[in-house]
Amino acid sequence: MKPVFLLIGTLLLFIVLGLVHVSQGQASSGFFRFWQEVWHDEQQMNFLLHSRMPRFVIGCLTGAALAIAGMLLQTMTKNPLASASTLGIHAGAYFFVVCFTIFFPAIGHAFPLLVTLAGGFTAAFCVTFLVGKSLDPVRIALTGLIITMLFSSLTSALQLLFANEVAGLFLWGSGTLMQLDWSGVTFASPWIIILVLIGLLISHRFDFLLLGDDVAIGLGQNITITKAFGWLIAILLTSITVSVVGPIGFVGIIAPHLVRLMGFTKHRSMIIGNSIVGASLLITADIVARLVSATSELPVGAMTAIIGAPWLIYLALKMRKQTQTSGSTLEGKVRITHYKSFYFTLLAITFVLVVVSLSFGGTSFTKLVELPQELMYNSYVWEFRVPRVLVSFLVGTMMAGSGLLMQTVLRNPLADTSVLGVSSGASVFAMLFLLIFQQAPILFVPIGALIGAFLTMGLILGISARSGFQPMLLILMGIAISAVGSAIIQILLVRANLYAGLALTWLTGSTYGTNWQDFIIICVASLVILPIIVLFASTFDILSFDDEVSIGLGVKASHMRLFMIVLAVTLSALSVAIVGTIGFIGLLAPHIARQLVGPKLMRLLPLSLMIGGMLLISADFLGRLLLAPKEIPSGIIVSLIGAPYLLYLLKKVNAVQAK
Repeated sequence: MKPVFLLIGTLLLFIVLGLVHVSQGQASSGFFRFWQEVWHDEQQMNFLLHSRMPRFVIGCLTGAALAIAGMLLQTMTKNPLASASTLGIHAGAYFFVVCFTIFFPAIGHAFPLLVTLAGGFTAAFCVTFLVGKSLDPVRIALTGLIITMLFSSLTSALQLLFANEVAGLFLWGSGTLMQLDWSGVTFASPWIIILVLIGLLISHRFDFLLLGDDVAIGLGQNITITKAFGWLIAILLTSITVSVVGPIGFVGIIAPHLVRLMGFTKHRSMIIGNSIVGASLLITADIVARLVSATSELPVGAMTAIIGAPWLIYLALKMRKQTQTSGSTLEGKVRITHYKSFYFTLLAITFVLVVVSLSFGGTSFTKLVELPQELMYNSYVWEFRVPRVLVSFLVGTMMAGSGLLMQTVLRNPLADTSVLGVSSGASVFAMLFLLIFQQAPILFVPIGALIGAFLTMGLILGISARSGFQPMLLILMGIAISAVGSAIIQILLVRANLYAGLALTWLTGSTYGTNWQDFIIICVASLVILPIIVLFASTFDILSFDDEVSIGLGVKASHMRLFMIVLAVTLSALSVAIVGTIGFIGLLAPHIARQLVGPKLMRLLPLSLMIGGMLLISADFLGRLLLAPKEIPSGIIVSLIGAPYLLYLLKKVNAVQAK
């Protein structure tokens, strides 16, 4: 009886929230006065029925759909962290909407559901294909995060290159319940109601999955068909909501857990409970969003992320016994035997890249014989082009070094400060300085990035200290921190209006505007940090094994792990402060190096640094060349270069770990 009473209490709370929600608005005169006016003023009644009620109803439908989709995804994957946002379905749907808005606007306008459905299925297929048969919760969450990063990078690229075509998608892309009429409700309600009814009719099939695949098969169930129905319903529900209100995350994570805590264990009752709880959560988030900003529209999707992230951190802490290090090691093969000739070749390639990059002036190439003269007598080349090329190479080395340390400390070849959430925290504070203090010197932007990176690091380490900084717990917390950072950035972008283009350029990572001062900062930091890494290289190598092995060899695992994280975050913070957020280099460079020279840190370090430098200098050059005289931010080019390789890497790593 307890679950029933709790459900009734939730329903009563939902009614109260609904009354508060429809009484809100920029022209609202207050809760009690609003309801008094409604019954005596026909104009106010029409305003309620045709303006505020559509927003409330679409919020209820969307919240219920997202909650049920999250519940089904958690059942299908046996992953308590699964939802449309953590599995990349939202990011894929949003990417497809942006693509069709730019290249096929007529199709996108005529068939919005098919567009979002295609994007959602594409992302879901990528995650399930890359994870394979493994259902490890952390592995699925991490793979979903990387897929989200891939689609988000591509979406940012399109938003920058086609700013006019997608100008109206900023608010929608952050999730908004704003409705001008009943058209959104009319479109979404039949689909959602039919899918929920289908879910109720076949709910008993999902109950068998909770017993385990082997038991379900033994009881005569065709689990393949059941899972296919579950995935189809979940993705359809998600696609419908995205097509109407945009991507809204975290409802699909929070609501199913709350329903389970209420005591419901059967899917039929869970679907009913999730409908009420999901609607209540989203309506609450919209109320809070309008309380925070009564004069302008804030994205409710960003608000759900801010509200939901603490819940995700709670789940991560609750799962820490399941996320203890399992004894995996970072593997690699020694394919290079002639080191002198190999490094000589790399240096030669790097030199060619530097010369070619220096010779390109934005519209044409300088002849090779004329380049020395330009370097000596052309002040523009010396003051802008030369430091830009050098800073690109050095920042690439810093990102690679940071990624190498993070992969070693987390014993995961997919780890990076962007996964940990540090880059997101740095971006938030840099954005605050960039948009709020617009008249302040540009020096405040890197200062803000440094502050944000270290505050984020302190928050993550402070929460995870009691667990000894366990690698998987750090990754789960990083996902939550990244979600909050992205939500705050979305709010800032929506509020910024005129400065959104500048902010997006910085957020995607650009070497434009770097100077000799940046070069000096990087050189000093490298001269301080690199010798420390070399000095502790043998100790860091030991940390790539089990904690038990490390302790047995006399290494204080938690202390050294903290020390390595501080070094990695310092390198990452400096990189973000100078060129903005550029992902993938910290992921790709160490892994490529590991496949060439093996897992030993002293062999990995120089090669990782060189590969990272070569990647960023190549991205900077291509960004200036491809659409000259326009420039594509380096971060976008890196994403386009790194995406295919990262997809291959994800599949390979998960296949090996599944054996």
